Amino acid sequence: MNIHYLASKTETRLLDTEELRDNFLLDGLFEPSQIQLAACDIDRAIVGSACPVDESLPLEAPESMRAAYFCERRELGVLNLGEAGSVTVDGESHDLGNRECLYIGRGSKEIAFVSSGGSKPQFYLLSYPAHMAYPTCKAGLGDANRLALGSGDSCNERVIYQYIHENGIRSCQLVMGFTELAKGSVWNTMPAHTHDRRSEVYLYFDIPETDTVLHLMGEPQETRHICVHDRQAVLSPAWSIHAGCGTTNYCFVWGMGGENQRFDDMDPAPIADLR
Repeated sequence: MNIHYLASKTETRLLDTEELRDNFLLDGLFEPSQIQLAACDIDRAIVGSACPVDESLPLEAPESMRAAYFCERRELGVLNLGEAGSVTVDGESHDLGNRECLYIGRGSKEIAFVSSGGSKPQFYLLSYPAHMAYPTCKAGLGDANRLALGSGDSCNERVIYQYIHENGIRSCQLVMGFTELAKGSVWNTMPAHTHDRRSEVYLYFDIPETDTVLHLMGEPQETRHICVHDRQAVLSPAWSIHAGCGTTNYCFVWGMGGENQRFDDMDPAPIADLR
């Protein structure tokens, strides 16, 4: 498991392009027949992927976790971005289709990722520490809380699918779901905001090879950007905005962990004040 220590907001102002990417961008996820994990020091989040092909992939605790098993003191969100597959949790199998979600609670000991009849699932993983244990629970698209926001006139018409949240799948810290932009819309999370009470991770997906998303980050009066491509993730500290503009429409998985779970707990950064 790779460990990322992120630059502070003061240091971030001085980073060049490569240094900015090294600090805040996760690349190379979703390799076939592998589980990949990256830990970071913002709220002790762990971001990863599991792509089983011919054999199941067990999720074990890396030595650096000092844990008997991965979810000994953690909870885990799983969202399948590929073909159908399943996740086995303590002997119980949970089938996950494309864009379906599974929450795995603290205390779950044996976790494994499995393909279904030669399919190629791509499981995205996001984990935070947990002091409470909630039951493992699956949700499909029909179970998600669906929020339609924005408009075509402002190029930000989008649908937010909330899976793990206050009024959905219960969790200790983790809040998770994904956003899908309508055709012709390219802006996400604009007007921008920060939330000092939690960090966030964006995993962009369904971006064509010939396109990109300019992910905006940094302090509202000291913004920076990273060019993000398909299935790359951006780590977003509490002090940073997290918004983006693409060369086409796209999707992204959002996930948060911190002091509270209120989706609307935000500190606005008005567009006129951005620098």
